[in-house]
Amino acid sequence: MNLIVAIGGLAFLILIHEAGHFVVARAVSMRPRKFYLFFPPALFKWHRGGIEYGIGSIPLGGYVKIPGMHRPAARDADAHFSSTLEEAPWVRPEFNRVRRALDEQDFDEARAGLPELESALRRSELSEQARRASQRGLVEIEDALSGDAYWRAPAWKRISVILAGPAANFLFAIVVLAIVFALGVPAGATRAVERVTGGSPAASIGLAPGDVIVAVNGQATPQFGDISDRIRASQGDPITLTVERDGQETTLGPVSAELIDGRYRIGFVPAPFDKSYAPGAAIAKAFEETGQATATIFRSLGGIVTGSTRDDVSSAVGIVDQSSQILDAGFRYYLGVLALISLSLALLNLLPLLPLDGGHIAFSIAEKIRGRAIPRETYERFSMVGIALVLVLFFIGLSNDIDRLRGG
Repeated sequence: MNLIVAIGGLAFLILIHEAGHFVVARAVSMRPRKFYLFFPPALFKWHRGGIEYGIGSIPLGGYVKIPGMHRPAARDADAHFSSTLEEAPWVRPEFNRVRRALDEQDFDEARAGLPELESALRRSELSEQARRASQRGLVEIEDALSGDAYWRAPAWKRISVILAGPAANFLFAIVVLAIVFALGVPAGATRAVERVTGGSPAASIGLAPGDVIVAVNGQATPQFGDISDRIRASQGDPITLTVERDGQETTLGPVSAELIDGRYRIGFVPAPFDKSYAPGAAIAKAFEETGQATATIFRSLGGIVTGSTRDDVSSAVGIVDQSSQILDAGFRYYLGVLALISLSLALLNLLPLLPLDGGHIAFSIAEKIRGRAIPRETYERFSMVGIALVLVLFFIGLSNDIDRLRGG
């Protein structure tokens, strides 16, 4: 059950990320054509309001298809219709009209030629593969030529649409952390015993969960710090514990503490006490925690380059596994971790690498500064570099996760 909840939580973070793109795209009159959780091919899909919604079969993310992410070019037509022209060369006049118009960037002429090309294709006998490719080509070129195409929009609209995905994850992190702080977070340890380590000195004298330690060696312990200090000060000499159990005081021991990690311990975990925050203070605390986590994440990203934090990288496999384990500690703890995962997703997507959101934002800003579009070839070269870096990061994380799952 924990695994299902952990997978569902990660899927939800992807969903709200894509929903951010989707909602803002519609708000600025840039109607999305598709909205998918995970990548196609589709397991389920349905149409509503001219938009295709679906759940993909490749659980590596999600996507919103926004029309015309790039200015259409003649080679787009070549790529989509090459197999069609081999099987039906008689459609070449209609195809050449569209291709020539795209090459000359006469987009009105290209759009005017699409109905004739579509009619010629309907009259042709094509293989299923060629027909699917030609239909996809018609849709892609028509979307790229549409008035609500992404590339036609002013820079502020394009940046708003792309920034909305990470912003949705950032907002989710703030809201969830504020809820966690309002519900209460561990703020210290009590004198009550929450868990006893098996085979420990504490277990050997019968210390049990629920016991409240009121004295060590007969000396009262008003706070947990007093208990810890006196156990450490014993230096391994025998001590006794006075505990309150079922309303009565009982003395346990004597027992000798063991030196573990440089401290004398007897092997129990104290029950924490929670501190709840008022709504305003919870929101302020959420922003504070988010700021600290952001600084930590960026330091970790820098450490990947130097190698100092490379072993800390996780893929979706490790994130799900660790999230499912945290659920055992309580749903509140899981919510806190889910918020930090959402923040990480936002920050990683803001890296200035194509095809990440940050890369599209950086290119939109660059186009605004230079006053003209950046060539398509430049986009593609940067995308290849970005994809390679993202894949390297993914495989480092996956390798780490496999080692952890194997106990390495």
